[in-house]
Amino acid sequence: MSRIAILSQDPTLFSTRRLREAAEEQGHDVKLMNYMRCTIHVRANAPQISYQGDVVENYDAVIARIGTGNTAYGTAVVRQFELMGTRACNSASAILNARDKLRSLQLLAGAGIGMPATGYAHSTQDQAALITAVGGAPLVIKLLEGTQGIGVVLADTASAAKSVMEAFRSLDADILVQEFVKESAGQDLRCFVVGGKVVAAMLRKASGGDFRANIHRGATAEVATLSDLETQTALRAAEALGLEIAGVDMLRSSRGPLVIEVNASPGLEGIEKATGVDVAGAIIKSVTAPPSPAPGSQVAPAQ
Repeated sequence: MSRIAILSQDPTLFSTRRLREAAEEQGHDVKLMNYMRCTIHVRANAPQISYQGDVVENYDAVIARIGTGNTAYGTAVVRQFELMGTRACNSASAILNARDKLRSLQLLAGAGIGMPATGYAHSTQDQAALITAVGGAPLVIKLLEGTQGIGVVLADTASAAKSVMEAFRSLDADILVQEFVKESAGQDLRCFVVGGKVVAAMLRKASGGDFRANIHRGATAEVATLSDLETQTALRAAEALGLEIAGVDMLRSSRGPLVIEVNASPGLEGIEKATGVDVAGAIIKSVTAPPSPAPGSQVAPAQ
């Protein structure tokens, strides 16, 4: 039996409930903690955490479900658990890699993983060059901090793209500009990676003519059968960011799978309902298993 802490602000969330159920079904001692109520005690050679006034001790593993609005504090708590010798899934550094969309894409590019052409610029004076760099309109504009399809806009023309970019920049928002992959419009793959394996995959289809295939925006989902290349791409993407648990989103394009995002806290409801796979159970088995090679270490190199 292992002692597991699940860090989540809301115990009623589907993913949180499923992880707790799976841990209890496998005979583990599990405790839910609101990471925003954790207090960090920074001391040389004696790191400590207290939760609601009580000292937290002797946990074998911590599963982090950190909300995007609390990334800094949440990852600080995860890092403190790591300093205390607790296995963290995911690690604080891996969560930060995934949360910074630009950094994650840079790491993926450095690993030779396919993705849509992407550009980033701070000044609105560089808009024209940025649009040209990703192949012109139509193109996709994304907020760096957006989630669940929020802050993602399809611009059909260069003038529309400039207007959207100027509007975002007027709000002091950082944005990415990406190539629009026409052949995959309205569809994407979500591959759920756990411990160096793809345990489930679904094909998401947008509704009502929307190009964003997000479950939270009304998309439907069905079981996906992955090609060997798609499987290897998902594993390599998780490995590149250092993630043991990851939701890898990719597009099926004429030039192969293109990764658009890697999520460090992927939701369980959509994937479990679409595929019937006990993903929560797979996560618990992975985090309580004996130490193994780093995720993706058995993955074949890119051809």
